[in-house]
Amino acid sequence: MIETNRPTAAPVDDEPDLLRDQFRQLLRYRRLIGAGIGIGLLGGVYLGISTADTYVATADVVLRAPTDDPFNPSLAPDKAINIGSERQVALSSSIANEAAKKLGVGASGFAALRSGLQVTNPPQTMVLRFTYTADSAKEAAKRANTMTEAYLTKRQEALDATRDKMVKGYKEQRDPIAKQLDELSKEIARMPAGAGRDAASSSKTDLQSEVGGYNTKITKLEALDMTPGRVTSAATAPTATDGPGILMSLALGAAVGLALGLLAAWVRLVFDPAPRSEGDVARALRAPVLGYLPRDRTGGGPLLAAGEADPRLAEEYRSVAFRLAYDARFADRRRLLVVAPRGSSETAAAVAVNLAASFAETGKDVLLIEADLRTPVLASQLPTDAGGRPRWSQTPGSPNSGGRHSDTEWPDGRQLVVDAGESGSFDLIPGGQARNVPRSLTSARATRLISEADSPNSTVVVLAPPVLSYADALALVDRVDGVLVVCDPRAVHRTDLSRIRELISGAGGTVLGAVLHAPLPGEKRGKGKGGPAPVGPGAGPGTGAKSGKPVPQPQPIPYEVAEPEQHIPGDGTDTVALRTVRMGRR
Repeated sequence: MIETNRPTAAPVDDEPDLLRDQFRQLLRYRRLIGAGIGIGLLGGVYLGISTADTYVATADVVLRAPTDDPFNPSLAPDKAINIGSERQVALSSSIANEAAKKLGVGASGFAALRSGLQVTNPPQTMVLRFTYTADSAKEAAKRANTMTEAYLTKRQEALDATRDKMVKGYKEQRDPIAKQLDELSKEIARMPAGAGRDAASSSKTDLQSEVGGYNTKITKLEALDMTPGRVTSAATAPTATDGPGILMSLALGAAVGLALGLLAAWVRLVFDPAPRSEGDVARALRAPVLGYLPRDRTGGGPLLAAGEADPRLAEEYRSVAFRLAYDARFADRRRLLVVAPRGSSETAAAVAVNLAASFAETGKDVLLIEADLRTPVLASQLPTDAGGRPRWSQTPGSPNSGGRHSDTEWPDGRQLVVDAGESGSFDLIPGGQARNVPRSLTSARATRLISEADSPNSTVVVLAPPVLSYADALALVDRVDGVLVVCDPRAVHRTDLSRIRELISGAGGTVLGAVLHAPLPGEKRGKGKGGPAPVGPGAGPGTGAKSGKPVPQPQPIPYEVAEPEQHIPGDGTDTVALRTVRMGRR
């Protein structure tokens, strides 16, 4: 026998496969992506409409520093001019006031006049670019040029004021010295020749030198070229609006909206606890996904898929059975436990029934055991005929005629034959009334039933209640060590699947794989509690789902060991007793 499925660790996927899987998961959040695209389109419409009548005019100004020799290569304008400060000056209210006077704009329009101006500095240049936005092309060009002229005027005034102030300061320092020089010259003219006259002449020379220095500085300042800059590109009326247009705005909005939608979907995916792909389920269970049931299955129909109008469901069950048949862990013992995580077991029951039919179709002797003693439904929903009692129930002296049996404790000896149509037939041990469910599941009679798989060409399929709702499935794990998990990936969390794997492994079993399905009709997505109400214990063909009477859903019981003084046989709250796990049978 070739072993095809024996994963000992979490499946390792290549990075491209993980990326493709994640992208497919993002596409599941179509509403978020669609909402992002819708918001982007609305933004594009707003951008297109708001910029439809917007015109932008631009004027460029090259700044100059005051100099006495503009052709001196040693003069660095960027050292004499702080371009960042000049940009802030161009945006200041003083420049806007000067432009408002020239344009005749009143106080009410001053804020709008100032808000339309934008001044930028191209990198590595001494250029200030005045950009003005207005509702009219001519108005935009006019205001841009006016703002430029106002800035140059104000800068010229500032430079002239600085020069005049410096010249005035030099003159104030020179005039007292010049007056002292005149007085000393007069004294020297009256003094006789001698040592005193020579000393006064020396002082006169010093004063003349100092006055000449001040005159040189004043002359140099008065000779400076104080031109603040020149307009290299005057603003002209634009011929088209500044906006990208309605079509381009819609395209940009759609692109930005798609990016926002994908980002929102990615964030939702990161914080979503539910597995959104087969890879997530396989990694949580550390077992392969054996099949994904088609979405066109309708609730309330027959459990057997054979003979339905759409053959895809039956073929999917045959594919799952084929993969199980070539799994050495199942083929060696031919025991299979079918469970759901929590909530309804309707789909798990359908999987168990159709796998039994698929195995019977291959010529095997199949025994389906309904170990769900709390809500048994298979006897009332399958085409059955009364069959013989199992070998273990035929004790000497026990009455075998008339289909009577000696007790009512499950398993009570009833054995039905299910007609699976073209697939053949298989035996069914229906669920029934039990005073103590866990004790019945672990009884010697139940063990002898499961050991039917030891016979040549025999297969036993066991249906148990949801593993996270009841401890019943764990009572069977060490007898039916191959477990098949049936779940809706959108209604179960990854932590639930990991917990199921830990519980089954701790009880001595192995998860063979998973069968996924979509939410049933009428079942709320993400809840996993929809579907028809289950039938109570002991239901027959005329009760439960057939009669239409509502039956209350049993509540989960805690997984704990009841104290001896609290134990009441048959109260339905019994749990699995502690037992030794055989480590070699995993």
